[in-house]
Amino acid sequence: MTSAEFLKKWVDSSAAERSNAQSFLIDLCAVLNVDPPHAATSDPDRDAYVFEKPVAVPHEGRQQSIGFIDLFKRGHFILEAKQGSDETSSRLGTAKRDTPAWHIAMQDAFGQALRYARAMDAPPPFLIVTDVGHCFDLYASFDRTANYRAFPDAVNTRIYLRNLFRQEHDPAPDEIEYAPEERHLTEFGLRLRRVFTDPYNLDPSRHAANITRDVAGQIAKIARQLETAGHDPELVAKFLMRCLFTMFAEDVDLLPKQLFSDAFDAWIGKPERFKPDVEELWQKMNEGGVLWGRGKVWRFNGGLFAEPVAIPLNLFQLHALRQAAASNWAHVDPSIFGTLLERALDPKERHRLGAHYTPRAYV
Repeated sequence: MTSAEFLKKWVDSSAAERSNAQSFLIDLCAVLNVDPPHAATSDPDRDAYVFEKPVAVPHEGRQQSIGFIDLFKRGHFILEAKQGSDETSSRLGTAKRDTPAWHIAMQDAFGQALRYARAMDAPPPFLIVTDVGHCFDLYASFDRTANYRAFPDAVNTRIYLRNLFRQEHDPAPDEIEYAPEERHLTEFGLRLRRVFTDPYNLDPSRHAANITRDVAGQIAKIARQLETAGHDPELVAKFLMRCLFTMFAEDVDLLPKQLFSDAFDAWIGKPERFKPDVEELWQKMNEGGVLWGRGKVWRFNGGLFAEPVAIPLNLFQLHALRQAAASNWAHVDPSIFGTLLERALDPKERHRLGAHYTPRAYV
């Protein structure tokens, strides 16, 4: 099934959850290029990927009841399905979409999935709530505590059907690695496919540790060289702190996108521009305003940029800082960054740089 055929078949469906849910999910598996659900047996151990998976749900003060999960894949997800209706539909279904009643119904479906997960010895990493033919809401708990949160965050937890697939003329983003069977998917479609195939690949903590370790190594290189060149350790610490916060700010959209990272193209060609340009950026971050024709810069209070002093960097140091800036700082783990930075410095350098206190300041 092609993505166009899938959308044509399902985008106008509504208000018939019982009739449509299983058919929709089988077609979804086809268009995502993943295995469809298996035939159910009477053996719970064998029924690892089935529709209508029975689960015993305990109740306080009374006997447990048997619930049925709409679609279950062991070690991957619990899925609960609803189907709302559009304004033009003559049938109501779960509720009219995007009305308060519909939002409540979607939350109730999440609550039902949550009860099933908490009744299991090994709850899966994902809960999915789908409005058939309309959207998917994702919730994740990678530590098996069944403490599920909106994934990847509260703003982006909902994936609409229309956003699963790329148009033929849309190039695939360079930063995303696609297998041949994934080339027709957007980043949202790829995310949903990996819930079906490799859910723990989506655990941000797996990537954060590697990114943080790499970044700590790059920053340690710069710290060693600046201290060896005779710069005051406290000046070095504050300079690098401002660099770190700037890299973080642009990756969580507190600064115009890539404002700092893109500037390295000019600085690598003319290293002498780095110090005055960065001091201009930090002064603007301290005061707020417009910079370099890239849009509005918010005012950052708290004093970090009250003295926007930068240190000149040579070409090697600029490349090292650029490499650190290329990491996604939204994934850098502050809880271990200081420890890794200390380990990246040998004891003699750590003492000379004052790194016994500096990493805590970085964090």
